[in-house]
Amino acid sequence: MHPRRPDGFDGLGYRGGARDEQGFGGAFPARSFSTGADLGHWVTTPPDIPGSRNLHWGEKSPPYGVPTTSTPYEGPTEEPFSTGGGGGVQGQSSEQLNRFAGFGIGLASLFTENVLAHPCIVLRRQCQVNYHAQHYHLTPFTVINIMYSFNKTQGPRALWKGMGSTFIVQGVTLGAEGIISEFTPLPREVLHKWSPKQIGEHLLLKSLTYVVAMPFYSASLIETVQSEIIRDNTGILECVKEGIGRVIGMGVPHSKRLLPLLSLIFPTVLHGVLHYIISSVIQKFVLLILKRKTYNSHLAESTSPVQSMLDAYFPELIANFAASLCSDVILYPLETVLHRLHIQGTRTIIDNTDLGYEVLPINTQYEGMRDCINTIRQEEGVFGFYKGFGAVIIQYTLHAAVLQITKIIYSTLLQNNI
Repeated sequence: MHPRRPDGFDGLGYRGGARDEQGFGGAFPARSFSTGADLGHWVTTPPDIPGSRNLHWGEKSPPYGVPTTSTPYEGPTEEPFSTGGGGGVQGQSSEQLNRFAGFGIGLASLFTENVLAHPCIVLRRQCQVNYHAQHYHLTPFTVINIMYSFNKTQGPRALWKGMGSTFIVQGVTLGAEGIISEFTPLPREVLHKWSPKQIGEHLLLKSLTYVVAMPFYSASLIETVQSEIIRDNTGILECVKEGIGRVIGMGVPHSKRLLPLLSLIFPTVLHGVLHYIISSVIQKFVLLILKRKTYNSHLAESTSPVQSMLDAYFPELIANFAASLCSDVILYPLETVLHRLHIQGTRTIIDNTDLGYEVLPINTQYEGMRDCINTIRQEEGVFGFYKGFGAVIIQYTLHAAVLQITKIIYSTLLQNNI
């Protein structure tokens, strides 16, 4: 179980001591905008908005690809945009444009991950838990067709259900991680000079966080796969109510096939920790490649001012995109097993993903993770673990398109201000 976007760059040694030098090296960094002076430097805390790290003109680390100098980093736009007379006013205007453009780039990425991609997540989960399905929807073409059928028979709400609960799960996850790290010695971030003990403690913190958020994740999963045909108009906090009810054994009555939360801890933590490790490793690897490429281009003095500004923002977005894609693809079979275990015995009614209309009950009787894996392999084959994979292809194709469009718009804005 994990938030929709990876945990950013706060793991496995990506973030160095740049923030420690500014007083943010504690176990629980906090964001403060209480004074006018604080607005002068935008310092974000996890989870960062992709691309916004370079908005912090007060930080002492230069943007990627720019060789380190002995003077503090004074902002990504002062040097490229200071031209001729009146450069002070123009540089200040360009700096403001650069800040807000960078913030808009990160915001567009977050919007794509959390809002625009939600219909793909809904259909992907419905296909994963539908053991009745004869059509596996492994390609985006069949997924688009079934999306159209759901929208036609049930309306647009059928593809946007449960979006509020996904934000609640992310909030619970971040809050639990912050509280646990505040009251325990477990580190929330791993610095460059890491040790195996520090890595283990950091992963233990992540594991405890996933355990705390697990009942709310189950409630959110039910909201996203429950058919709109028989769905009641639930409030935004229904996820919290159902999650607490799942813990104390109250709330909506469930079937005897409902697996206890204790039996769900291992697959939930396994999926969450593996997703976090894979995402962090790939982020670091991609960033190192992009950093070396950008550094070489700067040494060759063949980089235009526009490209220099793009290099300040887009490496993190590209690394985040690659990390999310790889971790989702690699762990897709495990996610299918996890969702089936979470949904069993909850008396959930899902849509028929073969026809695009009608509803189906979930009547699985898995005894645990191993039994679920064996049953899927025997009854549905290897591709049964990849039901709904076409939705992943659509999701990340859409994300890549938004990143490319944003890059074009940003390049145009920079060219008009040079």
